[in-house]
Amino acid sequence: MKRYIPFMESDPLVAVVRLQGVIAASGRGTLNDHSLAPVLEKAFKRGKPKAVALVINSPGGSPVQSSLIGARIKRLSEEHEVPVTAFVEDVAASGGYWLATAAEEIILDPSSIVGSIGVISASFGFHELMERQGIERRVYTAGKDKSVLDPFRPERPADVKRIKALQAQMHETFINHVKAGRGAKLADDRDLFTGEFWLGQTAVDLGLADSLGHLIPVMKERYGEKVKFAKYGPRRSLFSRFGANLLDDALLQVEERALWARYGL
Repeated sequence: MKRYIPFMESDPLVAVVRLQGVIAASGRGTLNDHSLAPVLEKAFKRGKPKAVALVINSPGGSPVQSSLIGARIKRLSEEHEVPVTAFVEDVAASGGYWLATAAEEIILDPSSIVGSIGVISASFGFHELMERQGIERRVYTAGKDKSVLDPFRPERPADVKRIKALQAQMHETFINHVKAGRGAKLADDRDLFTGEFWLGQTAVDLGLADSLGHLIPVMKERYGEKVKFAKYGPRRSLFSRFGANLLDDALLQVEERALWARYGL
């Protein structure tokens, strides 16, 4: 009742936003700026929180969505003057680590995996299989590079060179983001930006995180035993809960499984 009694100070409040899953522009259960925008707005505004805690468990995904979400978190933090702390569960790698660096502080479990500061693209080539089966593919384009990296024809060196140039630009953007977020905390280690990833204390020693700990004990230590937690997360629609788009979901699960598997999870 304290919050309704004038001149009595309410118990401190920490808003907890769970960021779980692959980062992608669309797909059930994925993290993207569109679905997280209202969640983050509520977390920073509702109840005048003392802090926002991001609970992150993500192997990464879309670099653009990672950037959009991270930028929104930083903007809301500055606008409302609310500090943000990221707590990593199993993994915050690649785009997941991008999200973590949107916070002022990153706290890990001793077995948390963080890092993988790099860019990856993957596909398959089917041209030999098609030849063996006697299948002829006919493609007509206006623009000689319209069918770059076509998986149904032999790989062209020019296409590989082009995609690697794009990846290098993305990688540089990622590196600059991490340096801006972590600053002088980062160790002078040439392997930091190679795509490698590390566990808890080693990541702290490298400056990729600040300390080891868990959400509730850390927040109680900072804001007292009476601290309250308000949990926020994207809601699944009634339509999606009953298994709509089963084929899309199955394909997404295969892709998601591959991303988690990179970290042994």
